Amino acid sequence: MITIRRAEERGHADHGWLDTRHTFSFADYYDERYLGFRSLRVINEDRVQPGQGFPTHGHRDMEIVSYVLAGALEHKDSMGTGSVIRPGDVQRMSAGTGVLHSEANLSRDEIVHFLQIWIAPERRGLPPGYEQKHFPEAEKRGRLRLIASRDGADDSVTIHQDARLYAAVLDRGQEIVHPVGAGRHVWVQVARGAIALNGAGLRQGDGAAVSGESAVVITGQEAAEILLFDLA
Repeated sequence: MITIRRAEERGHADHGWLDTRHTFSFADYYDERYLGFRSLRVINEDRVQPGQGFPTHGHRDMEIVSYVLAGALEHKDSMGTGSVIRPGDVQRMSAGTGVLHSEANLSRDEIVHFLQIWIAPERRGLPPGYEQKHFPEAEKRGRLRLIASRDGADDSVTIHQDARLYAAVLDRGQEIVHPVGAGRHVWVQVARGAIALNGAGLRQGDGAAVSGESAVVITGQEAAEILLFDLA
């Protein structure tokens, strides 16, 4: 079964400095039909204006993954981490027992466009942690590149949950197949472009939950970039 979540149906808030769209219930946006999918809790598509950002704030007991599509996002946190996240980078911050952080767009003229992803950890009270790695586009082109996993396989960032996150960049007509194991579920999020998912058309901002299928077949209908979550 495939359930499609269309981009235009998502929650939306425009704060001036931040334009954000919520695939699942988040902050002031609530929809009892979309509280998350399996351990996946948040997919926010955020655009941060030049010279603006998220002021210092706290999180607990959540695996937070950031995937930048355009621009550069400066990160600072209470663990002493300072970094800049650019396209191709994947950042994982384990909030655990508690962490404070800020994110800022230091550019004078370029918007930062990124996906903010939250995954519930396998247990509460984990120590906070940070990890950042770069995955060149060549490693994602025409294939699913593992970028986050429970065991850090294939040099992916490590998340504290039985989940595997892949990224792929597809040209028009390119096809990839992902087998779905017994008892597993898949969420596909279109970051840009357009694809067909088991024959169903999806465009930028669309997402789809997949359960009870033996495989997902993803075909580029135009140049596209997607994230695929393989979840328990």
